[in-house]
Amino acid sequence: MSTKSNILFGIYCPPHPQPLLAPELNQGYGNLRSAYDTLKTRIEESGADIILVYSTTWPSIVGHQIQAHPEPEWTHVDDDFHFLGSMPYKFKIDSDFSNEYMEAAKKRGLHSRTVAYDGFPIDTGSIVALSLLNPDNKIPACIISSNMYSNRSETIVLGKAANDALSTQGKKAVVVVVASLSNRMFTEHINPSEDRIHSPKDDEWNRKILEFFKDGRLEDLSQLSRDIHGQIRIQKVAAYKPVWWMAATMGQHNNYDGEILAYEALHGSGGAIIQLTPSDGSVGDKEFDEDDVEYYQGDRNVLGQGAL
Repeated sequence: MSTKSNILFGIYCPPHPQPLLAPELNQGYGNLRSAYDTLKTRIEESGADIILVYSTTWPSIVGHQIQAHPEPEWTHVDDDFHFLGSMPYKFKIDSDFSNEYMEAAKKRGLHSRTVAYDGFPIDTGSIVALSLLNPDNKIPACIISSNMYSNRSETIVLGKAANDALSTQGKKAVVVVVASLSNRMFTEHINPSEDRIHSPKDDEWNRKILEFFKDGRLEDLSQLSRDIHGQIRIQKVAAYKPVWWMAATMGQHNNYDGEILAYEALHGSGGAIIQLTPSDGSVGDKEFDEDDVEYYQGDRNVLGQGAL
């Protein structure tokens, strides 16, 4: 199988602000920060034309939103961890690509629009990812929302539209997916030095997921994500959608080299920093149960015509 792609490599990273704002409060936070620093250097040396960020902490309700403001600037405070401080940001967005992506999504049957006005609230996950992975804005970015109600077909098509836009513009990308593993967090304040994964079951399943990533089994994860979601507590928007989109964007196969740079607790949730790089090797293709979709044609009419 050929692995030639517009994607240089992919990154899976957590949305929480501790590695950005307080890496010194916990050794695990510091380990995550070091992993971000490693990937920052790799991105700078990759020759990428753009960084695509799919963030589960930017939920959309109707359709798919794409940030197109050329230079969004504001100061953000995280809803849950406001006591850690403010996050001022100023990013460089590839507006031309954002509009190209929107049109590519529409051609595949999706409802999509760009947002480009001063003060639009960029989410914590995107801010953390871009502030640590691309702090000097050396490479323009594009941020994509995660629709709360999109099904697998819609999410797969959204990923394929990203590749359409990259091919049209002849650009090479680094894909960044911002999402937790387990997302069961403590409901009361804890001493950061005592942070841990909320439950042994969450930790066990997190490690199973990491085994798949390490083996480069991205499509296997995409196919099994519903089962995994049934075992550990993950918000719906942050459960299987990120892996569906990542697989559709990077390539729906298991031909990847996986590297786990860090896995740590973030207020009880599972935070991992992972790199997936397309390769010629594979752990083998399976006979998958989930179907593949090229164009989105709307939700299925379950009741049918004339139903009461």
